[in-house]
Amino acid sequence: MQAILINDADSVAVALQDLAQGTTVEVAGHAIVLKDNITRGHKFALKDIAEGEPVIKYGFAIGRAKQLIPVGSHVHNHNVKTDLHGEQEYSFNQLPAAQLPQVDATFQGYVRENGEVGIRNELWIIPTVFCVNNVAKVLEQYANEQIKANPDKYSHVDGCLALTHPYGCSQMGDDQTTTQRVLAALSRHPNCGGVLVLGLGCENNNIGVFKQFLDENDPRITFLNSQEVPDEVEAGKAKIDELLARVQKYERTEVPISKLRIGLKCGGSDGLSGITANPLIGRLSDVVVGSSGTSVMTEVPEMFGAEQLLMNRAKDEATFDKCVTLINNFKHYFTSHGQVVSENPSPGNKAGGITTLEDKSLGCVQKGGKAQVSDVLHYGDTLQSTGLNLLQGPGNDGVSCTALAAAGCHLVLFSTGRGTPFATVIPTVKISTNSSLYERKGSWIDFNAGAVVDGKDFNTLTQELLDYVLAVASGKLTKSEEKGYHEIVIWKDGVTM
Repeated sequence: MQAILINDADSVAVALQDLAQGTTVEVAGHAIVLKDNITRGHKFALKDIAEGEPVIKYGFAIGRAKQLIPVGSHVHNHNVKTDLHGEQEYSFNQLPAAQLPQVDATFQGYVRENGEVGIRNELWIIPTVFCVNNVAKVLEQYANEQIKANPDKYSHVDGCLALTHPYGCSQMGDDQTTTQRVLAALSRHPNCGGVLVLGLGCENNNIGVFKQFLDENDPRITFLNSQEVPDEVEAGKAKIDELLARVQKYERTEVPISKLRIGLKCGGSDGLSGITANPLIGRLSDVVVGSSGTSVMTEVPEMFGAEQLLMNRAKDEATFDKCVTLINNFKHYFTSHGQVVSENPSPGNKAGGITTLEDKSLGCVQKGGKAQVSDVLHYGDTLQSTGLNLLQGPGNDGVSCTALAAAGCHLVLFSTGRGTPFATVIPTVKISTNSSLYERKGSWIDFNAGAVVDGKDFNTLTQELLDYVLAVASGKLTKSEEKGYHEIVIWKDGVTM
Protein backbone atom coordinates (compact mmCIF):
# COMPACT_ATOMS: atom_id res chain seq x y z
CA MET A 1 0.00 0.00 0.00
CA GLN A 2 1.43 3.36 -1.04
CA ALA A 3 -0.91 5.67 0.87
CA ILE A 4 -3.84 5.59 3.24
CA LEU A 5 -7.15 7.42 3.53
CA ILE A 6 -7.79 7.53 7.30
CA ASN A 7 -11.44 8.65 7.17
CA ASP A 8 -13.86 8.70 4.23
CA ALA A 9 -14.47 12.41 4.87
CA ASP A 10 -10.78 13.33 4.52
CA SER A 11 -9.53 15.66 1.81
CA VAL A 12 -5.95 14.38 2.19
CA ALA A 13 -4.22 11.00 2.17
CA VAL A 14 -1.00 10.04 3.96
CA ALA A 15 1.96 8.49 2.16
CA LEU A 16 3.10 5.20 3.69
CA GLN A 17 6.37 5.32 1.75
CA ASP A 18 8.37 7.94 -0.12
CA LEU A 19 6.55 8.76 -3.37
CA ALA A 20 8.00 10.57 -6.36
CA GLN A 21 6.42 13.42 -8.30
CA GLY A 22 4.43 12.03 -11.21
CA THR A 23 3.58 8.76 -9.45
CA THR A 24 -0.01 7.59 -9.83
CA VAL A 25 -1.37 6.55 -6.42
CA GLU A 26 -4.56 4.53 -5.96
CA VAL A 27 -6.48 5.87 -2.94
CA ALA A 28 -10.10 5.04 -2.11
CA GLY A 29 -10.82 4.01 -5.67
CA HIS A 30 -9.30 7.16 -7.17
CA ALA A 31 -6.09 7.43 -9.18
CA ILE A 32 -4.16 10.51 -7.99
CA VAL A 33 -1.18 11.78 -9.97
CA LEU A 34 1.26 13.43 -7.56
CA LYS A 35 2.35 16.97 -8.40
CA ASP A 36 5.16 16.90 -5.80
CA ASN A 37 7.52 14.48 -4.10
CA ILE A 38 5.77 13.18 -0.98
CA THR A 39 7.88 11.87 1.92
CA ARG A 40 6.56 9.02 4.07
CA GLY A 41 4.13 10.36 6.67
CA HIS A 42 3.34 13.50 4.67
CA LYS A 43 0.00 14.37 3.09
CA PHE A 44 -1.24 15.06 -0.42
CA ALA A 45 -4.54 16.50 -1.61
CA LEU A 46 -7.25 14.15 -2.85
CA LYS A 47 -9.14 17.02 -4.43
CA ASP A 48 -8.69 20.70 -5.12
CA ILE A 49 -8.82 22.47 -1.76
CA ALA A 50 -9.84 26.11 -2.11
CA GLU A 51 -8.15 28.95 -0.26
CA GLY A 52 -9.76 29.27 3.18
CA GLU A 53 -11.30 25.78 3.00
CA PRO A 54 -10.75 23.42 5.97
CA VAL A 55 -8.24 20.65 5.38
CA ILE A 56 -9.75 17.39 6.65
CA LYS A 57 -7.78 14.51 8.20
CA TYR A 58 -9.05 11.91 10.70
CA GLY A 59 -12.50 13.22 9.70
CA PHE A 60 -11.82 16.64 11.30
CA ALA A 61 -10.25 19.93 10.30
CA ILE A 62 -6.49 20.15 10.92
CA GLY A 63 -6.32 23.75 9.70
CA ARG A 64 -7.25 25.86 6.71
CA ALA A 65 -5.73 26.23 3.25
CA LYS A 66 -3.64 29.40 2.85
CA GLN A 67 -4.08 29.20 -0.93
CA LEU A 68 -5.56 26.91 -3.56
CA ILE A 69 -4.10 23.41 -3.10
CA PRO A 70 -4.52 21.42 -6.34
CA VAL A 71 -5.27 17.69 -6.24
CA GLY A 72 -2.07 15.65 -5.92
CA SER A 73 -0.13 18.48 -4.25
CA HIS A 74 1.89 18.26 -1.05
CA VAL A 75 -0.20 19.52 1.90
CA HIS A 76 1.94 20.96 4.69
CA ASN A 77 3.08 24.10 6.53
CA HIS A 78 3.65 26.07 3.33
CA ASN A 79 -0.04 25.95 2.37
CA VAL A 80 -1.97 25.19 5.59
CA LYS A 81 -2.47 27.35 8.70
CA THR A 82 -3.87 26.52 12.11
CA ASP A 83 -7.31 27.58 13.29
CA LEU A 84 -6.46 27.29 16.98
CA HIS A 85 -6.99 30.18 19.40
CA GLY A 86 -7.21 30.78 23.15
CA GLU A 87 -9.74 29.87 25.81
CA GLN A 88 -13.23 29.03 24.63
CA GLU A 89 -16.60 27.69 25.73
CA TYR A 90 -17.52 24.05 25.27
CA SER A 91 -20.77 22.09 25.36
CA PHE A 92 -21.19 18.59 26.77
CA ASN A 93 -22.44 16.22 24.09
CA GLN A 94 -21.94 12.97 25.96
CA LEU A 95 -21.30 9.87 23.88
CA PRO A 96 -22.61 6.47 24.94
CA ALA A 97 -20.02 4.42 26.82
CA ALA A 98 -18.12 2.17 24.42
CA GLN A 99 -18.06 -1.59 24.90
CA LEU A 100 -14.44 -2.33 25.75
CA PRO A 101 -12.64 -5.67 25.41
CA GLN A 102 -11.87 -7.63 28.57
CA VAL A 103 -9.17 -10.19 29.24
CA ASP A 104 -8.57 -12.56 32.13
CA ALA A 105 -4.86 -11.91 32.46
CA THR A 106 -2.34 -11.67 35.28
CA PHE A 107 1.22 -10.51 35.88
CA GLN A 108 3.83 -11.11 38.57
CA GLY A 109 3.93 -8.03 40.81
CA TYR A 110 5.01 -6.95 44.27
CA VAL A 111 2.22 -6.37 46.81
CA ARG A 112 3.01 -3.60 49.31
CA GLU A 113 1.78 -3.19 52.89
CA ASN A 114 -0.96 -0.77 51.81
CA GLY A 115 -2.31 -3.20 49.21
CA GLU A 116 -0.84 -1.40 46.20
CA VAL A 117 1.10 -3.39 43.63
CA GLY A 118 4.43 -2.54 42.03
CA ILE A 119 6.01 -4.03 38.91
CA ARG A 120 9.55 -3.33 40.11
CA ASN A 121 11.11 -3.84 43.54
CA GLU A 122 13.68 -1.09 43.56
CA LEU A 123 15.43 1.12 46.08
CA TRP A 124 14.90 4.80 45.25
CA ILE A 125 17.12 7.63 46.50
CA ILE A 126 15.22 10.92 46.52
CA PRO A 127 17.30 14.07 47.11
CA THR A 128 15.45 16.92 48.81
CA VAL A 129 17.72 19.37 46.95
CA PHE A 130 20.10 19.40 44.00
CA CYS A 131 23.10 20.03 46.31
CA VAL A 132 23.24 16.31 47.21
CA ASN A 133 22.71 14.94 43.69
CA ASN A 134 26.29 13.68 43.41
CA VAL A 135 26.04 11.97 46.78
CA ALA A 136 22.85 10.28 45.57
CA LYS A 137 24.63 9.06 42.43
CA VAL A 138 27.52 7.63 44.46
CA LEU A 139 25.05 5.78 46.69
CA GLU A 140 23.12 4.54 43.64
CA GLN A 141 26.33 3.07 42.23
CA TYR A 142 27.18 1.48 45.59
CA ALA A 143 23.74 -0.10 45.90
CA ASN A 144 23.81 -1.53 42.38
CA GLU A 145 27.31 -2.91 42.94
CA GLN A 146 26.08 -4.67 46.08
CA ILE A 147 23.09 -6.13 44.21
CA LYS A 148 25.30 -7.36 41.38
CA ALA A 149 27.96 -8.78 43.71
CA ASN A 150 25.44 -10.60 45.91
CA PRO A 151 22.81 -12.08 43.56
CA ASP A 152 21.56 -14.64 46.07
CA LYS A 153 21.40 -12.20 48.96
CA TYR A 154 19.47 -9.65 46.88
CA SER A 155 17.62 -11.96 44.50
CA HIS A 156 14.37 -10.02 44.80
CA VAL A 157 15.89 -6.54 44.42
CA ASP A 158 15.51 -5.11 40.91
CA GLY A 159 18.00 -2.26 41.32
CA CYS A 160 18.57 1.20 42.76
CA LEU A 161 17.67 4.55 41.15
CA ALA A 162 18.81 8.01 42.22
CA LEU A 163 16.05 10.49 41.32
CA THR A 164 18.27 13.54 40.90
CA HIS A 165 16.79 16.93 39.98
CA PRO A 166 17.82 20.64 39.97
CA TYR A 167 15.41 22.00 42.60
CA GLY A 168 14.60 21.98 46.31
CA CYS A 169 16.04 25.39 47.21
CA SER A 170 15.76 29.02 46.03
CA GLN A 171 12.11 28.32 45.21
CA MET A 172 9.09 30.11 46.62
CA GLY A 173 5.35 29.61 47.02
CA ASP A 174 3.55 27.26 44.66
CA ASP A 175 6.75 26.58 42.72
CA GLN A 176 8.42 25.03 45.77
CA THR A 177 5.21 23.23 46.76
CA THR A 178 5.08 21.65 43.31
CA THR A 179 8.57 20.22 43.77
CA GLN A 180 7.64 18.87 47.20
CA ARG A 181 4.39 17.31 46.00
CA VAL A 182 6.07 15.56 43.06
CA LEU A 183 8.95 14.21 45.15
CA ALA A 184 6.52 13.07 47.85
CA ALA A 185 4.34 11.32 45.27
CA LEU A 186 7.40 9.50 43.93
CA SER A 187 8.35 8.41 47.45
CA ARG A 188 5.00 6.61 47.66
CA HIS A 189 5.36 4.86 44.30
CA PRO A 190 4.66 1.11 44.50
CA ASN A 191 7.61 0.31 42.21
CA CYS A 192 10.00 1.06 45.09
CA GLY A 193 10.34 -1.26 48.06
CA GLY A 194 12.58 1.15 49.93
CA VAL A 195 13.25 4.90 49.81
CA LEU A 196 16.19 6.92 51.10
CA VAL A 197 15.25 10.59 51.40
CA LEU A 198 18.63 12.33 51.19
CA GLY A 199 18.81 15.91 52.48
CA LEU A 200 21.50 18.54 52.84
CA GLY A 201 20.26 20.30 55.97
CA CYS A 202 19.95 23.99 55.17
CA GLU A 203 17.76 23.91 52.04
CA ASN A 204 14.23 25.30 51.70
CA ASN A 205 12.98 21.76 51.24
CA ASN A 206 14.90 20.37 54.21
CA ILE A 207 13.86 17.01 55.63
CA GLY A 208 11.86 18.58 58.46
CA VAL A 209 9.80 20.60 55.99
CA PHE A 210 9.55 17.80 53.44
CA LYS A 211 8.20 15.37 56.05
CA GLN A 212 4.97 17.41 56.05
CA PHE A 213 4.32 16.04 52.54
CA LEU A 214 5.21 12.43 53.38
CA ASP A 215 3.53 9.55 55.10
CA GLU A 216 5.93 9.12 58.00
CA ASN A 217 4.25 5.81 58.83
CA ASP A 218 5.36 4.36 55.49
CA PRO A 219 7.82 1.63 56.55
CA ARG A 220 9.70 1.93 53.26
CA ILE A 221 11.11 5.44 53.95
CA THR A 222 14.44 6.23 55.68
CA PHE A 223 16.07 9.68 56.07
CA LEU A 224 19.64 11.00 55.99
CA ASN A 225 20.63 14.61 56.68
CA SER A 226 24.10 15.06 55.14
CA GLN A 227 25.14 17.99 57.36
CA GLU A 228 24.47 16.00 60.54
CA VAL A 229 26.99 13.19 59.90
CA PRO A 230 30.80 13.24 59.60
CA ASP A 231 30.80 11.37 56.27
CA GLU A 232 27.55 11.39 54.30
CA VAL A 233 28.73 8.68 51.90
CA GLU A 234 29.64 6.21 54.64
CA ALA A 235 26.44 7.02 56.54
CA GLY A 236 24.52 6.65 53.28
CA LYS A 237 26.05 3.25 52.59
CA ALA A 238 24.91 2.04 56.00
CA LYS A 239 21.37 3.25 55.21
CA ILE A 240 21.53 1.56 51.81
CA ASP A 241 22.53 -1.75 53.39
CA GLU A 242 19.54 -1.55 55.74
CA LEU A 243 17.16 -0.69 52.91
CA LEU A 244 18.44 -3.43 50.60
CA ALA A 245 17.69 -5.98 53.33
CA ARG A 246 14.20 -4.55 53.62
CA VAL A 247 13.56 -4.50 49.85
CA GLN A 248 14.70 -8.13 49.61
CA LYS A 249 11.74 -9.21 51.76
CA TYR A 250 9.23 -8.56 48.97
CA GLU A 251 8.57 -11.31 46.42
CA ARG A 252 6.71 -11.37 43.12
CA THR A 253 3.24 -12.86 43.26
CA GLU A 254 0.45 -13.31 40.73
CA VAL A 255 -1.91 -10.33 40.53
CA PRO A 256 -4.76 -9.52 38.10
CA ILE A 257 -4.43 -7.08 35.21
CA SER A 258 -6.94 -4.86 37.02
CA LYS A 259 -4.02 -3.73 39.21
CA LEU A 260 -2.06 -2.43 36.21
CA ARG A 261 -1.69 1.34 35.68
CA ILE A 262 -0.21 2.46 32.37
CA GLY A 263 0.87 5.93 31.25
CA LEU A 264 0.26 7.02 27.65
CA LYS A 265 2.85 9.24 25.95
CA CYS A 266 4.18 10.18 22.52
CA GLY A 267 7.41 11.95 21.66
CA GLY A 268 9.16 12.69 18.39
CA SER A 269 5.89 12.06 16.59
CA ASP A 270 5.61 11.79 12.82
CA GLY A 271 2.88 11.49 10.23
CA LEU A 272 2.41 7.79 11.01
CA SER A 273 1.92 8.27 14.77
CA GLY A 274 -1.83 8.65 14.40
CA ILE A 275 -2.03 5.72 11.98
CA THR A 276 0.06 3.02 13.67
CA ALA A 277 1.48 3.45 17.19
CA ASN A 278 -1.08 5.74 18.82
CA PRO A 279 -4.13 3.72 17.69
CA LEU A 280 -2.32 0.57 18.83
CA ILE A 281 -1.67 2.09 22.26
CA GLY A 282 -5.34 3.14 22.34
CA ARG A 283 -6.41 -0.45 21.73
CA LEU A 284 -4.11 -1.66 24.51
CA SER A 285 -5.46 1.06 26.83
CA ASP A 286 -9.01 -0.11 26.11
CA VAL A 287 -8.03 -3.70 26.98
CA VAL A 288 -6.53 -2.58 30.31
CA VAL A 289 -9.44 -0.26 31.16
CA GLY A 290 -11.99 -2.83 29.99
CA SER A 291 -10.37 -5.29 32.39
CA SER A 292 -10.85 -2.83 35.31
CA GLY A 293 -7.31 -1.43 35.08
CA THR A 294 -6.12 2.15 34.66
CA SER A 295 -4.54 4.30 31.96
CA VAL A 296 -3.44 7.93 32.15
CA MET A 297 -3.03 10.39 29.26
CA THR A 298 -1.23 13.71 29.67
CA GLU A 299 0.37 16.26 27.26
CA VAL A 300 -2.51 18.74 27.47
CA PRO A 301 -1.29 21.02 24.64
CA GLU A 302 -1.44 17.97 22.38
CA MET A 303 -5.15 17.75 23.07
CA PHE A 304 -5.77 21.26 21.63
CA GLY A 305 -7.88 20.87 18.53
CA ALA A 306 -9.13 17.43 19.62
CA GLU A 307 -10.27 18.26 23.14
CA GLN A 308 -14.00 18.11 22.34
CA LEU A 309 -13.61 14.44 21.39
CA LEU A 310 -12.31 13.71 24.90
CA MET A 311 -14.84 15.96 26.62
CA ASN A 312 -17.72 14.13 24.98
CA ARG A 313 -16.41 10.91 26.55
CA ALA A 314 -16.49 12.27 30.11
CA LYS A 315 -18.37 9.91 32.42
CA ASP A 316 -20.56 12.75 33.77
CA GLU A 317 -20.97 16.52 33.73
CA ALA A 318 -18.66 17.06 36.70
CA THR A 319 -15.86 15.27 34.84
CA PHE A 320 -16.68 17.27 31.70
CA ASP A 321 -16.26 20.48 33.73
CA LYS A 322 -12.87 19.24 34.92
CA CYS A 323 -11.87 18.61 31.29
CA VAL A 324 -12.87 22.15 30.30
CA THR A 325 -10.87 23.61 33.19
CA LEU A 326 -7.88 21.44 32.25
CA ILE A 327 -7.87 22.74 28.67
CA ASN A 328 -8.66 26.41 29.31
CA ASN A 329 -6.23 26.70 32.22
CA PHE A 330 -3.46 25.37 30.03
CA LYS A 331 -4.33 27.78 27.24
CA HIS A 332 -4.27 30.58 29.81
CA TYR A 333 -0.82 29.36 30.93
CA PHE A 334 0.41 29.94 27.38
CA THR A 335 -1.27 33.29 26.77
CA SER A 336 -0.31 34.66 30.24
CA HIS A 337 3.32 34.15 29.20
CA GLY A 338 2.72 35.92 25.90
CA GLN A 339 2.75 32.73 23.85
CA VAL A 340 0.30 31.44 21.25
CA VAL A 341 -1.47 28.13 21.94
CA SER A 342 -0.68 26.56 18.56
CA GLU A 343 3.14 26.50 18.49
CA ASN A 344 3.58 22.93 19.77
CA PRO A 345 4.71 20.87 16.74
CA SER A 346 8.52 20.62 16.89
CA PRO A 347 10.87 20.79 13.89
CA GLY A 348 11.09 17.00 14.04
CA ASN A 349 7.29 16.69 14.07
CA LYS A 350 7.06 18.87 10.97
CA ALA A 351 9.81 17.01 9.17
CA GLY A 352 7.90 13.81 9.91
CA GLY A 353 4.72 15.11 8.30
CA ILE A 354 2.76 16.81 11.10
CA THR A 355 1.51 20.16 9.84
CA THR A 356 -0.42 21.87 12.64
CA LEU A 357 -1.17 21.28 16.30
CA GLU A 358 -4.66 20.09 15.30
CA ASP A 359 -2.99 17.48 13.08
CA LYS A 360 -0.74 16.39 15.96
CA SER A 361 -3.54 16.39 18.55
CA LEU A 362 -5.99 14.33 16.50
CA GLY A 363 -3.31 11.66 16.21
CA CYS A 364 -2.15 12.06 19.81
CA VAL A 365 -5.52 11.55 21.54
CA GLN A 366 -5.93 8.17 19.87
CA LYS A 367 -3.69 6.81 22.63
CA GLY A 368 -6.76 7.11 24.87
CA GLY A 369 -8.73 4.58 22.80
CA LYS A 370 -12.52 4.69 23.17
CA ALA A 371 -12.88 4.53 26.95
CA GLN A 372 -14.85 7.03 29.00
CA VAL A 373 -12.84 9.68 30.81
CA SER A 374 -13.21 8.70 34.47
CA ASP A 375 -11.25 11.52 36.14
CA VAL A 376 -8.96 14.53 35.62
CA LEU A 377 -5.82 14.99 37.73
CA HIS A 378 -3.83 18.11 38.58
CA TYR A 379 -0.06 18.01 38.08
CA GLY A 380 1.46 16.18 41.05
CA ASP A 381 -1.79 14.38 41.96
CA THR A 382 -1.87 10.62 42.43
CA LEU A 383 -4.49 8.34 40.95
CA GLN A 384 -7.82 7.98 42.74
CA SER A 385 -9.90 6.33 40.00
CA THR A 386 -9.48 3.36 37.71
CA GLY A 387 -10.31 3.77 34.03
CA LEU A 388 -8.97 6.42 31.65
CA ASN A 389 -7.64 9.49 33.47
CA LEU A 390 -6.44 12.80 32.02
CA LEU A 391 -3.45 14.40 33.74
CA GLN A 392 -2.34 18.04 33.67
CA GLY A 393 1.10 18.26 32.09
CA PRO A 394 2.93 19.77 29.12
CA GLY A 395 4.09 18.06 25.95
CA ASN A 396 7.70 18.01 27.16
CA ASP A 397 8.75 14.35 27.38
CA GLY A 398 10.67 14.62 30.64
CA VAL A 399 8.06 16.64 32.53
CA SER A 400 5.06 14.66 31.32
CA CYS A 401 6.63 11.23 31.92
CA THR A 402 7.66 12.31 35.42
CA ALA A 403 4.07 13.42 36.03
CA LEU A 404 2.85 9.99 34.92
CA ALA A 405 5.27 8.33 37.33
CA ALA A 406 4.24 10.65 40.18
CA ALA A 407 0.58 9.85 39.47
CA GLY A 408 1.37 6.20 40.19
CA CYS A 409 1.63 4.68 36.71
CA HIS A 410 3.67 1.49 36.67
CA LEU A 411 5.07 2.00 33.18
CA VAL A 412 4.81 4.33 30.19
CA LEU A 413 3.85 3.32 26.65
CA PHE A 414 5.81 5.84 24.61
CA SER A 415 5.16 6.07 20.86
CA THR A 416 7.77 7.69 18.65
CA GLY A 417 8.34 8.20 14.96
CA ARG A 418 11.72 9.91 15.25
CA GLY A 419 13.17 7.94 18.16
CA THR A 420 14.63 8.93 21.55
CA PRO A 421 16.77 7.26 24.24
CA PHE A 422 14.91 9.12 27.02
CA ALA A 423 13.37 7.13 29.87
CA THR A 424 11.82 8.12 33.16
CA VAL A 425 12.03 6.27 36.50
CA ILE A 426 9.34 3.74 35.60
CA PRO A 427 9.77 1.32 32.68
CA THR A 428 9.43 3.35 29.48
CA VAL A 429 8.33 1.17 26.56
CA LYS A 430 9.31 2.75 23.22
CA ILE A 431 6.92 1.90 20.40
CA SER A 432 8.03 2.88 16.90
CA THR A 433 5.52 4.20 14.39
CA ASN A 434 7.52 2.82 11.46
CA SER A 435 9.62 -0.27 10.81
CA SER A 436 12.68 1.61 9.57
CA LEU A 437 13.09 3.30 12.97
CA TYR A 438 12.72 -0.08 14.70
CA GLU A 439 15.40 -1.57 12.47
CA ARG A 440 17.72 1.44 12.65
CA LYS A 441 17.45 2.08 16.39
CA GLY A 442 16.95 -1.36 17.84
CA SER A 443 18.85 -0.29 20.95
CA TRP A 444 16.13 2.29 21.69
CA ILE A 445 12.90 0.71 20.48
CA ASP A 446 11.06 -2.06 22.34
CA PHE A 447 8.09 -2.72 20.04
CA ASN A 448 7.31 -2.01 16.38
CA ALA A 449 3.85 -0.64 15.56
CA GLY A 450 5.08 -0.05 12.00
CA ALA A 451 4.22 -3.69 11.40
CA VAL A 452 0.67 -2.45 10.70
CA VAL A 453 1.91 -0.79 7.50
CA ASP A 454 3.82 -3.97 6.66
CA GLY A 455 0.58 -5.97 6.69
CA LYS A 456 0.06 -7.20 10.25
CA ASP A 457 -3.49 -6.65 11.50
CA PHE A 458 -4.26 -4.53 14.58
CA ASN A 459 -5.86 -7.40 16.54
CA THR A 460 -2.75 -9.56 16.27
CA LEU A 461 -0.46 -6.64 17.12
CA THR A 462 -2.61 -5.61 20.11
CA GLN A 463 -2.30 -9.12 21.55
CA GLU A 464 1.46 -9.06 20.99
CA LEU A 465 1.75 -5.67 22.72
CA LEU A 466 -0.40 -6.91 25.63
CA ASP A 467 1.86 -9.96 26.01
CA TYR A 468 4.91 -7.69 25.96
CA VAL A 469 3.47 -5.26 28.53
CA LEU A 470 2.55 -8.10 30.88
CA ALA A 471 6.08 -9.47 30.50
CA VAL A 472 7.53 -6.07 31.41
CA ALA A 473 5.15 -5.87 34.35
CA SER A 474 6.46 -9.27 35.43
CA GLY A 475 10.12 -8.22 35.30
CA LYS A 476 11.28 -8.14 31.67
CA LEU A 477 13.61 -5.14 31.23
CA THR A 478 12.97 -2.49 28.60
CA LYS A 479 15.83 -1.36 26.36
CA SER A 480 16.35 1.78 28.44
CA GLU A 481 16.35 -0.22 31.69
CA GLU A 482 19.06 -2.49 30.28
CA LYS A 483 21.21 0.62 29.82
CA GLY A 484 20.35 2.09 33.22
CA TYR A 485 18.70 5.17 31.68
CA HIS A 486 16.33 7.02 34.01
CA GLU A 487 15.61 10.62 34.96
CA ILE A 488 12.95 12.92 36.34
CA VAL A 489 12.12 16.46 35.20
CA ILE A 490 10.01 18.63 37.47
CA TRP A 491 7.80 21.34 35.96
CA LYS A 492 9.02 24.73 37.19
CA ASP A 493 6.78 27.81 37.05
CA GLY A 494 8.18 30.46 39.33
CA VAL A 495 11.09 32.74 40.13
CA THR A 496 14.46 31.53 41.38
CA MET A 497 15.83 33.39 44.40
